[in-house]
Amino acid sequence: MKLITIACLFVFCSFTALAQENKDPCTLKISLLTCAPGSDLYSLFGHTAIRIQDTLRGIDIIYNYGTFDDTDPLFYVHFTRGIMSYSLSAETFENFMVEYQNEHRSVVAQVLNLNCAEKKKLYEALRINTLEENRIYPYHFHTDNCTTRAGRIIETQTNDSFHYQNILPVPGPSFRDMIHEYLYRQNQYWPAFGIDMLMGANLDVKTTNVEAIHFLPDYLFRGLDSARSRTRPMVMVKETLLHFSDSQSTGKGLTPFIVFLSILFINILLFFFRNKQAVGGILQIFDIIFFSLLGLIGILMAYVWLGRVDDVCRNNINILWALPSHIVAVFFLRTKVAWVKYYFLLTAALAALLAIGFVWWPQKLNGAVLPLLGLILFRGFQIFLNRKDAEKSIIQG
Repeated sequence: MKLITIACLFVFCSFTALAQENKDPCTLKISLLTCAPGSDLYSLFGHTAIRIQDTLRGIDIIYNYGTFDDTDPLFYVHFTRGIMSYSLSAETFENFMVEYQNEHRSVVAQVLNLNCAEKKKLYEALRINTLEENRIYPYHFHTDNCTTRAGRIIETQTNDSFHYQNILPVPGPSFRDMIHEYLYRQNQYWPAFGIDMLMGANLDVKTTNVEAIHFLPDYLFRGLDSARSRTRPMVMVKETLLHFSDSQSTGKGLTPFIVFLSILFINILLFFFRNKQAVGGILQIFDIIFFSLLGLIGILMAYVWLGRVDDVCRNNINILWALPSHIVAVFFLRTKVAWVKYYFLLTAALAALLAIGFVWWPQKLNGAVLPLLGLILFRGFQIFLNRKDAEKSIIQG
């Protein structure tokens, strides 16, 4: 009787162990982490990383495709040219979370619904990618970044047919629309103005569903929520690892639109006192500083247009109001050279043309450009009239 009981217990335990093994024979748990935006320029769009946990072996590692070396003396030169080397790094979960804890940035994990073979395959692919010969990759702002890499490696390591449901409205957003969604939500109007100023019409191309999902962390988060591999959803459960109600940074101070509109308003007020010598001198100094700054901005636009290895800064019509030639023309403002008045008349005409077609241009211009165009039109036309009046006075004298 005892032998029969022992045999039954043995069979029962064997079947229980086998059933448990078939349910999940490995102890790996893999999650996609989506981190809220921070206050630094490079962190305004949030971040994506992959977490690997193995409870049996005590492993808790974060694989981070967003590692870069900002101590490089040529970092900003490479940044403006689009020659950025990012890398995949591996660090402990505790070390990774310290930054987000200190900066009060929320972190949400999506636990992936992968079978044992897929988990092992993904883990091995990440380990291979962290090898010195594999870890570095050429970063491209909207086509190959930390979100792109994390999404692709998850997609390619699943055994079944992986597909996303459409998460975009109709019509779909452009890359610029998606950037605005992030930045305006955080009241980051100056970074939005800077991006709009330097990045050309190629950023206004409508994105596909996959391009949008691979571009920004929130879109990959939403994409994975909708993704399926055959009949199974790709996300098993969502876990909030850190939550801060104020985790999104908010911009402070005056917006570019208010600043440029205020300067335009002050110039219009000074126009009524233009015959006074002091006011005339102030306006002349303003013209030299203002058009010099526009010329320097135009040179920067031309540099990133011609010098970047990608195409995000090409076909930029902003260069029509920030003409690089301004930097030369200002040196002749205090001379009697005849062509200067026609140069600034042309400048005013270009500003008027841009303002008239503001909503129809193939490139979406930042709203703060409108008062800036008004200022260029107003001052350019005034320079033309003032020099023309001065020439008449000389002839009559």
